Amino acid sequence: MSPESVPRKKVLVYKSQLLPYSETFIREQTRCLESWRGVLVGDQVMEKGLSLDGLDVRVLGKKNRVVRKIDNTIHELLDRPSQTAVSRLRRENAQLLHVHFATEAVRIWPLIRALQLPTLVTLHGFDINVYREYWEAGHGGRQLKNYPQRLLKLADYEKVHFLAVSESIRKSAIEYGIPEHKISVSYIGIDTDQFVPGPMPIAERKQVLFVGRMVEKKGCEYLLKAFADIQDACPESELLIVGNGPLEASLKALAAERGARARFLGALPSEQIRSLLNSSRVLCMPSITAENGDAEGLGIVLLEAQSSGVPVITSARGGATEGIQHGKTGFAHAEKDVEAIKGYLKEILLDDALATAFGAAARAHCVANMNIKSCMRILEGYYDTYSRAFEHASASEAGMLTSASR
Repeated sequence: MSPESVPRKKVLVYKSQLLPYSETFIREQTRCLESWRGVLVGDQVMEKGLSLDGLDVRVLGKKNRVVRKIDNTIHELLDRPSQTAVSRLRRENAQLLHVHFATEAVRIWPLIRALQLPTLVTLHGFDINVYREYWEAGHGGRQLKNYPQRLLKLADYEKVHFLAVSESIRKSAIEYGIPEHKISVSYIGIDTDQFVPGPMPIAERKQVLFVGRMVEKKGCEYLLKAFADIQDACPESELLIVGNGPLEASLKALAAERGARARFLGALPSEQIRSLLNSSRVLCMPSITAENGDAEGLGIVLLEAQSSGVPVITSARGGATEGIQHGKTGFAHAEKDVEAIKGYLKEILLDDALATAFGAAARAHCVANMNIKSCMRILEGYYDTYSRAFEHASASEAGMLTSASR
C-alpha cells in the first residue's frame, strides 16, 4: 500500500465558537495537518468569524441561541454530556481529541469522559495565568467559579495531556498545580510562506504598528505614551493601532490628550494586517500582566511581524524571552517601562542600518524556528504519541462495550 493510500488518523479539534478573528491559529493548524485529518468541532459557527472554507466542520449546538444556552446549562448542572453530541462524535471514529483553551476543556469535561479519547488540551495564556481568586470570586462567570479545582481534576485524568504555547506558559501551568510530566511545549508557529517581507525596504518605512485587542494585558497605553514623547524626534512617523475592545474609548482619549500622531483602524482581517506589516518599520507589543493575572502566552503577531521582516519591540511574557532574539530581531523590555519603549523606538526609527539588519535577522529567525510546518510536525508527533499510548486500552474498552450490549 502506498503512503498516499494509507488512511489518515482523525483528530477532533474542538473550540465552542468557530472561529473569531483572533483565533486564526486554530484554523491554520487544522489546515496544515499532513499525517492526520483534522475535523473542526464546535457548538456554533460565528456569523462574522473566520472563513472555514475547505475545512471539515461539525456543529453540535442547536441553531436557536436561547435553546442552545438552556440545553448547555442543563447538561452542565447535571454534569452530563449531550447524548446527541456523544453519538455524533463517536460516529466520526476519531483517534484523538484536541481542545484549545483549558476553559473549554473544563466546560466539556463530561463529553471528554464519555468519548474516552486521548485528549490534548492547548493552554494559550489566560486559561492558566489568571489568578485562582478571580475565578473563585465569580468574575469569570458563575459556570467557571470552580474552574481551578476542575482544571486540576481534569489534569488527573489519565488520558489528558496539556500542550503549552511557550515555556513561560508551561512554567505557569506547573506552578498552578498541573504535574510537570503532564505538560509539554508545542509552539503554534506561523506560515512563513504567507508572511513574507514586502517590496518596500525597511529603511523607507516610517510606520509604527500595534495589533491587539483593546484590553488591559495588551498594554497599548504605554506605547501611546512613549510614541507621543518621541514623535517630534521622528516627524515622519505615525502610529497605527489595529484592534478593538472595551478600552478603545479611553485609549482614543489618551491619544488626543497627549497629541499622539496615531490612527485607530479597528479590527482587521489577516490579509489587511499582512499589508500593514509590509509598510511598517517596527511592530510594538507592550503587553503587561493584567490585574487578574492574565498575560500573553507568546504573541502570534510577534511571529507574523518577524516573518515579514519587521523588527519588534515587546514585553510579552514568553514572547520577550522565546519569541524574539533581543538585540538581534528586536528589543525586549520590562512591563510598563515607557522609557525603554521610547529609547528602542528611536533606535529603530532613526537608524536605517539597524532596522534593516534586525528585519533580515527576524525573517531568518522565524523561518528557522517558528515555521508552522515544522511546528505542526512536532504537534503531529504528540498526536501519534498520545493516540498510540491508549490504543490498547481503547480497544479493550470497545470490546467491553460490545459485550455489554449483547
